[in-house]
Amino acid sequence: MTDTLQLGKTGEDLVCQYILRNGMQLLGRNYRAGKGEIDLIAMEGDTVVFIEVKTRSGLNYGTAAEAVGYRKQQVLIQTAQHFIAQHGFYENNIRFDVAEVYPNEGNRLNYIDNAFGMN
Repeated sequence: MTDTLQLGKTGEDLVCQYILRNGMQLLGRNYRAGKGEIDLIAMEGDTVVFIEVKTRSGLNYGTAAEAVGYRKQQVLIQTAQHFIAQHGFYENNIRFDVAEVYPNEGNRLNYIDNAFGMN
């Protein structure tokens, strides 16, 4: 496994532990549909939460959340729509969160609820 893949997996593992500790139920991990992938999918109450995890070793290229621009958001939304259709979550609320993980800062986690919408 390359260093980049290992870094990403470590970040996903940390965020997975975080959401479970905070009462969310994990529905899926690394869900793929079409050209997209969603790192983590969870349920919080009646809300399906799609979580993009960004792990960065530093801030040379901006914050991790800044890497989730408009184009990436559109891919995540389309992938989420596949998941909703496949699993019948039409009546549920939907939320997109972004989790930033910084391993070089003691695995600091910045969790952003409702980072972007379906627009």
